[in-house]
Order: sequence, then structure tokens, then C-alpha cells
Amino acid sequence: MAGLFKWLPWKLRQSSNLSGSSADNASPPSPSPHLGQSLNSLASSSENSPKQMTSAFHVNLSSSDSPRWNKLYDVCICHSEGDLEFVEQMLYYLESQPERFRCFLQLRDAVPGGAIVSELCEAVQNSHCWVLLITSRFLKDPWCVYQMHQALMEAPMANGRIIPVLKDIDRRDYPRELKCIYYINVTVQEKGFGQVKETVMRYLRDLCKNASRSN
Repeated sequence: MAGLFKWLPWKLRQSSNLSGSSADNASPPSPSPHLGQSLNSLASSSENSPKQMTSAFHVNLSSSDSPRWNKLYDVCICHSEGDLEFVEQMLYYLESQPERFRCFLQLRDAVPGGAIVSELCEAVQNSHCWVLLITSRFLKDPWCVYQMHQALMEAPMANGRIIPVLKDIDRRDYPRELKCIYYINVTVQEKGFGQVKETVMRYLRDLCKNASRSN
């Protein structure tokens, strides 16, 4: 993320902006057969359950008392500066959805003059989910690796909050720190974005349902 924090004049900070984990060929780099199961097959069995479909249908993510609003952002996107063009396309896709996902993008939303470490930590803490765009540039960028570790510290069991997205790298280069977390392998861009959306949606729905049960 070297040079990542130059202020770009293309958009103003949107901290109040109101404006997914099904993965194609997704598997952690583990040789275990059961861990290598595609998340698409797991998602299909869940989506075909009438009970789960009904439950998800009644979750209102936009209600004023939704725990979704307990954090400033739904998604924090961690990426290398060299992958900015791809990230901007993902950002546009997510923020233009009916759910109007609130996304944090460092180049747009970081406070000018803020300390890099503080901005990175606050971005992680103020977001429900974290998309890690893992490319060859990401793996070589110390700030990207630092933010990945911050996300792991915030949610060591992941629970759907950490969303690794692999792009143009071999699965053997998948970070060891994430070996227990399924990833999205971007082969078709639009499909990959849709999988990110569904992963975020699933986490937010579960968050709302668990909050309702505890009330």
C-alpha cells in the first residue's frame, strides 16, 4: 500500500454514506478433502431450504434499530494501490446495490493528515466485514499485510467477516494466516463481485437475527 495514502480528489469523504459466503471454486489451501468442498455446493443446499429462505426474507437490514448501524461501514476494502482500478469497480458495484453498502476505501475515506497506523486500525474496527483483495502486489505490500493481521486480531475466528478475494495468483500463494478461511477466486469479475455481496449479506443477516433472538 506504498503511496496508498495520497489524497485523491475524485471523491469527498463519505463517512455518513448509506451509499457477498458463496465462492466459486473456493477452498482453503488445505489438502483435507472435506475442507476442499466448494462453497457453491454448501450455499446451494442452504438456499434451497424454505425455512432459511423465509427467515432471510424477513430480516430488514435497513431498519432504524438494526445492529448494522452500530458500525460506520459494512465493508472495508484492503488492497494494494496497484489494484485500485479493479477495487473501484468493486466499490461501484457494492455501493450501487439496493442495500447501498457503506464501503471504506482508504484513498477516499482516510482523514488527510491522519496517522497511517491509526487510520488502518480504525478502518478495521469501524467495519463489519473486510474484503482482502489478495494479489501479487498485496502480498508484497507491508501495509496490506498489516491490515490483514489487524482484521485477524479483530475476528480471529473469522465468522464470515473476513472475505479473501484471490485475483491472478496461484492458490499455493494464499497466505498461511488465512488457510482456515474460504476464499473467493475471481475468474469472472461480475460473478466475483456478486459473491462478495452475498457474503456480506449473509453476515449482516446473521447479525440481525442473532440480535433479535437476544432481545
